[in-house]
Amino acid sequence: MNKRQRLAFLAWILLAPGLVHAQSSQPAAVAWPSKPVRILVGSSPGGGTDAMARVVAERLGAAFKVSFIVENKPGASNTLAADATAKSTDEHTMVMGVSTAHAIAPYILKLPYDNRKDLVPVAFVGSVPNVLVVNNDLKAKDVSELIALAKSKPDQLNYASSGSGSTQHIAGELFKEATGTSIVHIPYKGSGPALLDVMGGMVQMSFDTMASVLPHIQTGKVKALAVASPQRSPKLPNVPTLAESGVKGAEMGAWYGLYMPAATPKAVQQRVHDEVNKLLANPDARKRLESIGAEINPMTQAEFIAFHEKENARYAELIKRRGIKAD
Repeated sequence: MNKRQRLAFLAWILLAPGLVHAQSSQPAAVAWPSKPVRILVGSSPGGGTDAMARVVAERLGAAFKVSFIVENKPGASNTLAADATAKSTDEHTMVMGVSTAHAIAPYILKLPYDNRKDLVPVAFVGSVPNVLVVNNDLKAKDVSELIALAKSKPDQLNYASSGSGSTQHIAGELFKEATGTSIVHIPYKGSGPALLDVMGGMVQMSFDTMASVLPHIQTGKVKALAVASPQRSPKLPNVPTLAESGVKGAEMGAWYGLYMPAATPKAVQQRVHDEVNKLLANPDARKRLESIGAEINPMTQAEFIAFHEKENARYAELIKRRGIKAD
């Protein structure tokens, strides 16, 4: 070995520990998921939350090359699914969260978990406005006629919701307050069964989310009278807003996002967040979500966490101010 070779060998010996340390300090690839992943849904099949979850499950399954299984756990204002997720310890359970469970229910129900400590917001999916729909046989072709009918028959008209404390419930209560009407709230375990009874005439109306009612509006099974958003929806351009119909201060919408147990490793949260945002950027997936009424607005995880806190503060104040209670 000549002098130059000896110097090169000596330099390699001196540098090798640093190289090994540098390599070992690099974050290891996250070996997740190692088995099928459950996406819990707090309402029955057929509703907006369920529809959102199935689009996301299909896309995440393809991305991670493992099954993402949607499991419905309806009831208690969507919180049964949130509770099961909060108590999960296998890192392979998440919930398609909705504002009903994660920003409203904590202020009208006694929950068996801590909404702000046991679950972490991971990936925001989208939001949808609520829509006032009525049974086709109801003698009201617009909001003003509905108000007149309700005032002529106090406590004789009913409105369905996906459960006490849902956005549908609160939208109905805001409508009653803004119009001076007395309409009876009928809670269901999800939008699916609620809308079936609206279509069947057992209940006269609902203030359901766009994602749930749009297919039934398009097929003529229910009649849309107004959207509860500041502007008209591009999905229903001929349907006026409540404000345009003379009802002020009754805007209401729902938002959706994936939550995981708070103990889920940060690296796993980040992987799920990144894949969901890739999904939202995919034209085909975006089109499918928008077809069910979703308005797509991707967020970073930090932005979603801040949004979650802001929404909790907003609904806590609204519920206290309006005196809204679970039926």
